Amino acid sequence: MTQAGTATQERRGFEAEVSRLLHLMVHSVYSDREIFLRELVSNASDACDKLRYEAITAPDLLSNGTELAIAITADPKAGTLTIADTGIGMDREDLIANLGTIARSGTAAFLDRLSGDKSKDLSLIGQFGVGFYSSFMVADKVRVISRKAGTEQAYQWESDGEGSYIIDEAEKAGHGTEIILHLKDDAKDFLERPWLERTLRKYSDHIAVPISLKVCGTEKDGETDKAETVNSGSALWTRPKSELSDDDYTEFYRHVAHSPDEPALVIHTKAEGVISYSALLFVPGQRPLDLFDPSRKPRVKLYVKRVFITDDTEELLPGYLRFLKGVVDSEDLALNISREMLQNNPVVARIRKAVTNKVLSEIEKRANKDKDAYEKIWEAFGPVLKEGLYEDAGRRDTLLKLSRFKSTHGDAWVSLADYVGRMKDNQKAIYYVTGTDAEAVKRSPQLEGFRARDVEVLLLSDPVDDFWLSAISEFDGKPFKSVTRGGSDLKDLSNSDSNTSDEAKSEDDTEDMVALSALLKGILGDQVADVRSSDRLTETAACLVADDNGLDMHLERILRQHNQMGGEAPKVLEINPNHPLIKAMDNRKEGDNPMDSLRDPAFLLLDQARILEGETPTDPAAFAKRLARLMEKGLPAI
Repeated sequence: MTQAGTATQERRGFEAEVSRLLHLMVHSVYSDREIFLRELVSNASDACDKLRYEAITAPDLLSNGTELAIAITADPKAGTLTIADTGIGMDREDLIANLGTIARSGTAAFLDRLSGDKSKDLSLIGQFGVGFYSSFMVADKVRVISRKAGTEQAYQWESDGEGSYIIDEAEKAGHGTEIILHLKDDAKDFLERPWLERTLRKYSDHIAVPISLKVCGTEKDGETDKAETVNSGSALWTRPKSELSDDDYTEFYRHVAHSPDEPALVIHTKAEGVISYSALLFVPGQRPLDLFDPSRKPRVKLYVKRVFITDDTEELLPGYLRFLKGVVDSEDLALNISREMLQNNPVVARIRKAVTNKVLSEIEKRANKDKDAYEKIWEAFGPVLKEGLYEDAGRRDTLLKLSRFKSTHGDAWVSLADYVGRMKDNQKAIYYVTGTDAEAVKRSPQLEGFRARDVEVLLLSDPVDDFWLSAISEFDGKPFKSVTRGGSDLKDLSNSDSNTSDEAKSEDDTEDMVALSALLKGILGDQVADVRSSDRLTETAACLVADDNGLDMHLERILRQHNQMGGEAPKVLEINPNHPLIKAMDNRKEGDNPMDSLRDPAFLLLDQARILEGETPTDPAAFAKRLARLMEKGLPAI
């Protein structure tokens, strides 16, 4: 091995995100530190899978006769634990990319959530999936020696986790990677054979390559330093369900998901006939940090006859099921299938259809059998499942049944069937309002009249909501209707116990507003599409709504933000005839020069309505001047 200080040695600093993560690892007292072994063995297994796949088209990579295997060696005297594999290995660039950089999407979000509160930050470690960096929870120095299959030169990577690492040339017989952990004093218990055997069997029994364990200086079956195979090495997904326990499924999930939580739903299925495949899929118990990665790629592992092929499986599952973890193993595909061949392969297309239908069927069963458990799944993955409503027309009915929403009728999740079942007798539409976040949606002034009449409105705050609503017009024969577009229909939805004289008074008020509405339209000109009296407002003076033929306001805002449409379309300004401000303005219309006296109030009313919608005043400088003049008139002279 090359000695430190040679011409080939290079010291490099970790990127900022790695340094922050390592600081958290090194200085934590994490209650589940034993997960480091699971993570490192899982990485070693992946390296063996990758080499097995590469060797299909490049047999020379395995021509030296080396068996794919993982070896764990504990040396209590030296205080080291070594995890070695005969997998694909890494060259210098791979070591820098994989061990000096965090490329995983979602890392920035994870790090942004670090608060400085140790107990809170430690709980986030589990959500992140700590991988290789978990080594520094138990080791004060980590050395990695690796040689990439097909190359002659090996490299060494070494770090104490304190901000930098050293890369140097090294010597290694054969391809693969060795990770040598120099354990901290309080982690020496991890070198004991009983703990290692118990932990490896717990976490790694399902791994399909043999794992051997050797503890130096100890005797096993009359032999000193004997290496013993500790896993069964069979592919878990090929075994009958009757042979598997919940613990078996949980540990396999943690292996494929690199996550310490428990799965919310296990889907284990096998198909034989026109197509033959096995699938073991999991709905995670918590939302992965990369769920909203723009690539929207599923990461389920594809195997062919137990040989790993790829985990880039966008042809195998639709993007709206990208939260699934697990494996699909085909008996019908060729072992040498390429990435390009997957894209138009009819067998892959049939597997995709069958697996997608099976997943949605199992999710629907959970929704019907265990409402609380399903709502936790929906809370985590509903925004992603709803993407299928506009991109998967063939399964739209199923996805609509699975969809859950918040509404103005309490905090519980509501299905569309629930909503339709409690519609008013004379209610013809499913009403909804969309917005940027749940709290903003609840405050929408357009809801006031609906709440006053106890008409339920769905509160939609996911970005995808505006898009699926543009593709779906109705559910169970009831059209979807936005409360921020067109007429409100509220005159047809009055409470049955409404006082007749109150209704007549409301009609008189509306008629009185015709002249004021015309005057305000004359003042505001093309700033608005129209001005009209509102029956949807009970507390707010004015609000904006889209025209009957226009885009819903929130969808229009999204499209403008992404430069997918031109300028803002004029909106209808609705005024509340019962509001004191509107009544005061109505009294002014009969005075001298009402166009002049109402100009500032009219524009301030419009700007107020824009602000309520999350927009800025059309002319902020003019808004400030008008507001100053109004305040000046209201302040008494000193």
